[in-house]
Amino acid sequence: MLAMPDQKANLEEAEAWLREAARMNTKVVALPEVFNWRGEKREERTHAEAIPGPTTEVMARLARGFGFYLLAGSILEEIPGNNKAYNTSLLFDPQGRILARYRKLHLFDVDIEGGVSILESATREPGTEIVVAKTEFCPMGLSICYDLRFPELYRALATKGAQIIFVPSAFTVPTGEAHWEPLLRARAIENQVYVIAPDQFGKNPKSIATYGNSMIVDPWGKVLARAPDYAGVIFAEIDLGYLARVRSELPALSHRKFTEH
Repeated sequence: MLAMPDQKANLEEAEAWLREAARMNTKVVALPEVFNWRGEKREERTHAEAIPGPTTEVMARLARGFGFYLLAGSILEEIPGNNKAYNTSLLFDPQGRILARYRKLHLFDVDIEGGVSILESATREPGTEIVVAKTEFCPMGLSICYDLRFPELYRALATKGAQIIFVPSAFTVPTGEAHWEPLLRARAIENQVYVIAPDQFGKNPKSIATYGNSMIVDPWGKVLARAPDYAGVIFAEIDLGYLARVRSELPALSHRKFTEH
């Protein structure tokens, strides 16, 4: 999906896509980064929300109503007494309860010649915690967009037991064309996990153009599903037996020589 500076319309679109996913009897569903609002940076603070708040109430209702785990991409979370916001991802369980909250660790401060100039730290605060949620299926790790470039985070998530890692994103077009697929496949391969990466797609008149190409990648690095060049829903089977076999036959995680102390 492509979020615009219209929260009501964005939430209605998200609900429509979630409804479509529910028709397929899906057990785990994920939305992209800042799915509920994207606009000018100077307006971000006014669109940040408390948690719980309006967007999380809608997401809780939908997760409960459809009966699936819902990774609510990310929203801007207000910080009392601070003019900046957290970029926060939330995982809801099938009862509509917030199971995990992750605040984006790595802020996208870049100036690429002839391409992209963004200073996220001007309007956002970084998080401080690595988050893995326990679910009835398996442990699930949370990350957001630019985090993808920092393999140590994903190794930490795998070390904490993650078998699925979410990467909700709003990847830019130039960086996406060059790096999106290689990075997703690398994180899946090196940590022997499933990677679920919903990405915004298209041109927002008040923000940067985003790359799209949402993907689901298996622990062998195979792209199981990839979004076409328009908004939609992709599906794939998550086979935890296959994941266990990959880790057993190629036990790279147990062969590591350099670990944190």
